[in-house]
Amino acid sequence: METNKDDFSIIHVSEDSSDRKIEHLIINARGCQVMLDRDLALLYGVETKVLNQAVKRNIERFPDDFRFQLTKDECLRSQIVTFKYLPYAFTENGIAMLSSVLRSQTAIEMNIRIMRTFSAMRHFVANNEMLFQRISNLEYHQIEMDKRIDEVLEKLEPNQTQQGIFFDGQVFDAYHFVSNLIRKASNTIILIDNYIDDSVLTLLDKRKLNVSATIYTQKISEQLKLDIKRHNEQYSEISVKCFSKSHDRFLIIDEELYHIGASIKDLGKKWFAFTLMRDILPDEILQKM
Repeated sequence: METNKDDFSIIHVSEDSSDRKIEHLIINARGCQVMLDRDLALLYGVETKVLNQAVKRNIERFPDDFRFQLTKDECLRSQIVTFKYLPYAFTENGIAMLSSVLRSQTAIEMNIRIMRTFSAMRHFVANNEMLFQRISNLEYHQIEMDKRIDEVLEKLEPNQTQQGIFFDGQVFDAYHFVSNLIRKASNTIILIDNYIDDSVLTLLDKRKLNVSATIYTQKISEQLKLDIKRHNEQYSEISVKCFSKSHDRFLIIDEELYHIGASIKDLGKKWFAFTLMRDILPDEILQKM
């Protein structure tokens, strides 16, 4: 099975309980199998600080393809608890090199077990390459089938509601309605709304990856600037621009223009309506902005 270079995963190949313990500590990082410094230190019977100090004293033996430090993003995505530092990852070559700087009998014996585990995992993958390929092919066909089913379902619902009135208390109904509008966008989403907060940014994140999103609002406060900056550091960028000429709220989804009776952030709090303006093209609005 193809493994994304950023994925972290574990392969089990041994029935021996002590070797299985080692296997559980081997992860995939940046396209190669590695073990973390703190896990190696535990196996060797030394403190993590002692292990890293020994490496630093012999740093010329540990190039980047032997040992590298994980980023905070990698730790978050792989659910690695970082405590007070970002852990170092050792590749198989790096672990082998550790035997030259940690010379206790425990470290030597454990290094032999680790090397054998890495070797067993390579043999397991090599011997089951055809099986992994078949699984990968099945997954690919399943994804393609799911796409076709989605296309059929979309065609079976041509009269899906495009406008309506929502009363106070219909928070989820209104939220679900707007979410579906955002999900169906193919190219562009433009929101004109004088009152926005971070909940609007979260709602726009339901769009497809290749869809651009722009918000026009009357005032961009310092808090909103910070929210936008933090959002765009992690998720697909949302552009926010100042625009003070509009009293009403409008939502443009590709070639469709919606008039909104309330700010997006207040969905379901009071009576309001979404109206599809069929006789007005979005370009007429955009040209006047």
